[in-house]
Order: sequence, then C-alpha cells, then structure tokens
Amino acid sequence: MSLPPSVASAASVPSVNGTGSAPAPIALSRKAKAAIVVRFLLNEGAEIALEELPEALQAQLTQQMGEMRSVDRDTVARVIDEFANELGRIGLSFPKGMAGAIDALDGCISPQTASRLRKEAGVRQAGDPWERIRAQDIAVLLPVLENESVEIAALLLAKLDVPKAAELLGQLPGPRARQITYAVSRTGAVTPDAVDRIGLSLASQMENKPATAFASGPVERVGEILNFSPATTREDVLSGLDETDAGFAEQVRRAIFTFANIPDRIAPRDIPKILREVDQAQIVTALAGADAAGHGDVATYILSNLSGRMGDALRDEIEEAGPSKPKAVEAAMTQIVGAIRALEARGDLELVLPDADDT
Repeated sequence: MSLPPSVASAASVPSVNGTGSAPAPIALSRKAKAAIVVRFLLNEGAEIALEELPEALQAQLTQQMGEMRSVDRDTVARVIDEFANELGRIGLSFPKGMAGAIDALDGCISPQTASRLRKEAGVRQAGDPWERIRAQDIAVLLPVLENESVEIAALLLAKLDVPKAAELLGQLPGPRARQITYAVSRTGAVTPDAVDRIGLSLASQMENKPATAFASGPVERVGEILNFSPATTREDVLSGLDETDAGFAEQVRRAIFTFANIPDRIAPRDIPKILREVDQAQIVTALAGADAAGHGDVATYILSNLSGRMGDALRDEIEEAGPSKPKAVEAAMTQIVGAIRALEARGDLELVLPDADDT
C-alpha cells in the first residue's frame, strides 16, 4: 500500500512537543500523528511503501517513532479517526510527477510515446529493472550474453532464474560459456548501486526497440502469402528464392503449411474439429481429388481419424461425387488449410512443430 498524502505531509512538519502515554486530548504534532498512523497500519499487517518518501522524511519519521514510547487507546482512536476523515474527503488523487503519470497510463498510451516522454522528462521506468529483464524471452537475452562484456554477461546470468540461465548457457559456444561462468565468481563485489545502473541500462536497451511496420517477420509474411497461392506459383517462387537466398527459402518452406502437411503437423484429435469449420461439399471435393493431386495419404489420414459413422458417410459421398477439376480440388484444399490457420490464430488448435531435420 502506498503512503497516503496526509501521512507524507505530516512526516515533514517539525514536532511541536514530545509524545508519550498521556491521556487525551493532549495536542500532537502532525509528525507524531503520522508516526501513530504508520505504527498502527504496520501492526495491522499493511504494506506501506515508505521508500517512496524522500530520504530526509524517512529519517524524520524513523526518528519520531524512536522517541515515542506508548500511546493510550483513546489517543490512537482519535488520530486514526482524524486520518480516516481526511482520507474520506479526498475525491480523486493523481500520481505525483511525470514518472507517476506515465506509469498510471501504462497500457493506455503506446510504448513509443511512454519512452519518449520518459526521455524528455528525464525519469526512469518504475520498478526493478531486473524483474523486466528476467521476463524477457531467451531470444532477447541471448544476444546480450553474446555481445556484452564478459563482466556484464556474468552479472546478467547471475540475476536470472536458474532454469533460464542454464538454458542460455547451453546455447553459448563453449569458450564463451566458460568465460562467463568464471566471471560469475567475481560478481560478489559488485555494489547494489552498480547492479541497479547496469540493470537500467540493459532494460532500456531491450525495451527501446524501434517500432516496426509489420506485426510479423518477413518469413511469416511470405509463408502466409504462399500458403494461399496456387501450388505452381508457390513452387516457382520458392525455386526463385533458392537461387537468390537459399537460407531464406528454407525458412519460408518451414513456415508454409499446405494440404500435404496435414498428416505431419495436425494431431489426429483435431481432424473432426477442422472439418466442422469447412463446408461439406468442399471437404468432399478435396478428398475426392486427393489421389489425382498426389495427396492420397492425406485423404487416408483424415478419413482414418474420424468416427466410424462419420468416416463411412464421407467415403460414400466421395464415391458418389466422382472426379473434379484440378482447380476446384486445389480451391477446396485451400479452404481446409484456411480453416486450420483460422483455428490456430484463435488458439483453438496447435500445429505440431516440424522436425528440424526435415527439408
């Protein structure tokens, strides 16, 4: 709980006279009243953020509490009642300063605006920077361990949770991992002040990233486009990418999900869920033309993971449908792939990750 404004202001008023266990209604200074309120709240188990006060006020409040001995119940009740009445008169309170205002609007204004305002006002982001660093993904932390000095990398490793630190260490080259591990043994002499400054610097580097125009990366965007492109177009584009940038072409291939990927990347339990999202006529067209399109194994996989009655009914419709034009078959397969992608986007389906050795 944050220290109420009344207590903060009371702590700054010089004491007029001492306090003790005298009966009410002895006059009390505002500093003494603040001490009584704080002591009462602490006794009740409240968490009071006294560290938010200037150091001078923290010292004055501590000194006042040290000078006091005991206060009778009537005096405590009177002071708490006065404090409660003062709180009750407050209709609305605003955060103190630009830092408080930015924190209060967190999530309501863009990160870019918040970052710019902090820089202009010269205020730091509230809270422990190491908490924000520990929340970062492995992909964000790994470059820091790779590129920062050994001493900074060692401090970062020491401040991380053990499982995440172990995972990061396992992804570093052997010599670099050994250097950082040894440097951890020398972090004991680092002062809390230095740790805080380093944490602020690292957190700022990780959070102050330039805004991008796209929510996803180039691999994902190209993969999504090719997912819904005709097979001939898709293969032609991938062949061209092989010639200009084989690495990028391979990443795109792994990002693409097509009708042919269903047996490898769709769990059997999800097949009925997918088919419920697609028009029955489109399902029949896609499965009826699967053999001719070279995807007979996909049709077999789909039919074998349906209930007996549903599978038999679908087989009967496929036999009655007869052959369809290749374009119609491909369009129907695209409908099924689109349903899979929509379910994945909603979080109702999770694709099985492809084997890293697959091409």
